[in-house]
Amino acid sequence: MSDNSRFYTLKGYALLEDNAITSSMEDYLEMIYRIHIKGEAVRVGTVAGLLNVKPSSATKMIANLKNQGLISSEKYGYIQLTEAGIKLGKYLVFRHDTIHRLLCYINQSDNELEQVEKIEHFINMETVENIKKLLDSL
Repeated sequence: MSDNSRFYTLKGYALLEDNAITSSMEDYLEMIYRIHIKGEAVRVGTVAGLLNVKPSSATKMIANLKNQGLISSEKYGYIQLTEAGIKLGKYLVFRHDTIHRLLCYINQSDNELEQVEKIEHFINMETVENIKKLLDSL
């Protein structure tokens, strides 16, 4: 390990990435997508309740997602996913489910939700796809 110039703090790695969407925004979008695929109406109060946050916090995050072009919404109305929101939401659920499947396999359990929530934002798409390939081969 002679080249220490490749090591960064977690924040340092985050600064190297060019992500417009934060981990919190991902959590909200993932939940909105989960509600959407059930065919249910998506409202701020529903999202806030499922994520255990205050409606005012959810309202702010919904505005951020709207500014990113991932959702559309009207004040006191329903939240709709845009095409980009659907595409990213689908991936976020895939990533979550794949990592959950891996952790359940490793830990011989049926629920690793807390661990998944803590690590899912730090694994890139290539790694998630390779985890799925590994799990499918087992």
